[in-house]
Amino acid sequence: MPPLAVSSAVSTSTIAVWGDRASVNGGKDVMTESRGPGAYERPSGPESRGQEAGRTPGPATGEMAAEREFWQDRSRVFLQPIAAPSILGLFGLATATMMVGAWMAGWYGTAFTPLVLFPFVLTAGGLAQFLAGMWSYRARDGLATAVHGMWGSFWLAFGLIFMMVAAGAFPVLLAPRIGAVNPAFAFWFIALCVITGLCAMAAIAENIGMTVMLALLAVGSAFTAAGFFAGSSWPVRIAGWLFVISAAAALYTAGAMLLEACFGRTIMPLGKYRAAADIPGRRMSRPLEYRYGQPGVKIGQ
Repeated sequence: MPPLAVSSAVSTSTIAVWGDRASVNGGKDVMTESRGPGAYERPSGPESRGQEAGRTPGPATGEMAAEREFWQDRSRVFLQPIAAPSILGLFGLATATMMVGAWMAGWYGTAFTPLVLFPFVLTAGGLAQFLAGMWSYRARDGLATAVHGMWGSFWLAFGLIFMMVAAGAFPVLLAPRIGAVNPAFAFWFIALCVITGLCAMAAIAENIGMTVMLALLAVGSAFTAAGFFAGSSWPVRIAGWLFVISAAAALYTAGAMLLEACFGRTIMPLGKYRAAADIPGRRMSRPLEYRYGQPGVKIGQ
């Protein structure tokens, strides 16, 4: 039987594997070797757990320690640490959504304001967030992949339109303007509304922070679509307020993830599905999850 090779996406830049297995520093991949002859012959039967460690079956803690030692002795683990991609993705989403949402709500600016906003929207809300969506694949986080991939694509397209308008390569009359009928642009938000709504349903299994943020984005997208379909400004104004509130929720969620990653414990509760995970001071879960998945693999962020 060949050695077991698994890849691990973990959220710290310095990881130590138990015992004398391996350590990772500075983002370099390190491989641990299996040891001892007959390393892949495990005794069969429920009574065998813990025997190879010189123990008899005992309490659950002893069984978990024996199982952990079993996997360490029989695995080659490839570690490639990455930070939680949603920290960058949510900060990018909050930045673009807050600036454009405040303009849509009528807090500032004119019809030409997007020509000033598009460089930052294109890079922070578009490029940075889209990259976070692609890195979410490595973290095995389907929700983050969908959210950052779709909204990153939207902000990239939004920035590209106004970049082409500024360069004279796109007709000004076809550019989206608040209060003007633009069904084609409205369909952008119909797609975003449906996909973001599905993501909000999925986020219920993650935490309340993501759920609230995505729900606000979905409703705001629906109002924006209605405004550009009807050529009316008041639905767009409402959407602008919803976008600003969703940006605040995104900032809180990203900040909570950032503080948890830096301090190694919960600082700002996110309303996670498990109540114990929201207790301030709770330490982060261990990156080696033998009972719940592949050895050495952490799924999610």
